[in-house]
Amino acid sequence: MKTVICSSLQKVFSDAPVLPQENAVLRLFSGEKGSLQLCFNTPVASTVTVEVTSDLPCKIWEVREMYSALPIYPDAENCTVLRGGPGYFPDLLAPFGGTLKTEAGKNTALWIEADAAGAKAGEYTLAFDIKRGAVALRREAKIYVNGVNLRPQKLVHTDWFHSDCLSVYYNVPVFGEEYWRIVENYMRNAADHGVNCILTPLFTPALDTEVGGERPTVQLVRVRETDDGWNFDFTLLEKWIALAERCGVGYFEFSHLFTQWGALAAPKIVADTPDGEKRIFGWETDSLSPAYRAFLEQLGAALTAFTDEKGITDRCYVHCSDEPGGDQLERYEKCADLVHTFFGKYKHIDALSDYEYYENGLVPYPVPSENSIAPFVGRVPELWTYYCCGQFNNEVPNRFFSMPSVRNRILGVLLYRYDIAGFLHWGYNFYFSQLSKRAVDPFAVTDADAAFPSGDAFVVYPGEDGEPMPSLRQKVFFDGLQDLRALQTAEETLGREAVLELIKDTLGEIDFSHYPMDEDTFFRFRERVWKSVEGKQSER
Repeated sequence: MKTVICSSLQKVFSDAPVLPQENAVLRLFSGEKGSLQLCFNTPVASTVTVEVTSDLPCKIWEVREMYSALPIYPDAENCTVLRGGPGYFPDLLAPFGGTLKTEAGKNTALWIEADAAGAKAGEYTLAFDIKRGAVALRREAKIYVNGVNLRPQKLVHTDWFHSDCLSVYYNVPVFGEEYWRIVENYMRNAADHGVNCILTPLFTPALDTEVGGERPTVQLVRVRETDDGWNFDFTLLEKWIALAERCGVGYFEFSHLFTQWGALAAPKIVADTPDGEKRIFGWETDSLSPAYRAFLEQLGAALTAFTDEKGITDRCYVHCSDEPGGDQLERYEKCADLVHTFFGKYKHIDALSDYEYYENGLVPYPVPSENSIAPFVGRVPELWTYYCCGQFNNEVPNRFFSMPSVRNRILGVLLYRYDIAGFLHWGYNFYFSQLSKRAVDPFAVTDADAAFPSGDAFVVYPGEDGEPMPSLRQKVFFDGLQDLRALQTAEETLGREAVLELIKDTLGEIDFSHYPMDEDTFFRFRERVWKSVEGKQSER
């Protein structure tokens, strides 16, 4: 039986001819989590038992391969991938019960996450007691903690949370008791992995929906028609906010007030009317219609009064429309004016990559894609960025199944390098096909019906009893967020210019398309950051 302890940046394929290189060392700040993998290759099919002991709290999962029909688009250029064709890729982290089934000659891996929360400076041992039949052995990894507290996350991070997908997958009624329990489980998981801003469906999100179609109703604001227009009940919204704050989420991203890709129509909105509950706005509603304008005026006043009372107005974000194009500027400008007029106390963010929208004052806080960020850098205060399925050429960071994990983790360093205030991604748990035409089983369909490369639509899998199961991509992305925090921690001691120089010395002149792709260089960089504050205790 062959065993190797390797880093979290390796993707261990079952059919790879050799096991990854040995890397049995972690260097952590106090309060940081870090992961290693224990890999096996047995000559015959076997049952292997593993016990993990450490003075640091640890969690352990089994790494499982998932199928991808679309690992990367066929027109990819200057795009490093591990494998470009359909097949199985290591991704799901499944609960580990102590025993592991191996196949003859195939590689298998366990994922171990150590938590240095509250840990004092020093050396810790992570021990693995492994048994296969009469064969027993012990493998050890070393964890070094420098004792300096990792600073809290400053970055505002949203990964769009699709509660309708949870309702459909688990077959529970929206806003029923089970719905809220499952939503809480997923919110807690998201917050534990750096999501501190939650997509909040005032109305059913007008996102990835076929024109004329609709997604299941998850509207948090109850609307009632009155003689004077509209009355708004925020009871469900208040419950959502309380739940999110209980999970550790502090920012709220209100769903888009107009449809995606150009703000042509109103989102789906249902209301209690004299004729019963019915849809009052939707694809049939022109976004600039007088009726919808009057609705937004009343909503804006009521919503602002509610968030003022809750004391969260300065932690709320509002959207107009997602990714408008250059030929839609005139309509977007008129819709954005409604947002600024009626929702002016909130920060207006939108994913868009055409600088003209910001230059014309339409979006105070634009969110350009990472491959379109150059015109915005140095010109936009509190600059955000995002990536989705379209960011893959020219080596820009992303988290597709097929990509080496360095392309996922390096984002944290780049967020520091460019002093980015917020990061947006659209797919925390999107379990529908493209345009939400049907629900999919994310264990069988990982690419939204061959529409988005696997890894784009979700970072967690729906587990039993309403509990999410992480992916290795989620863990590696969170490691990148911790890298960002480590750099910010070092900045408090060294100053920003010295930290930027450290990055340059170890990684070179990096940008969103140029950075070292090998793990040895990356871990040398991370060791330098770790040592730069080693022994410097700070409780500030």
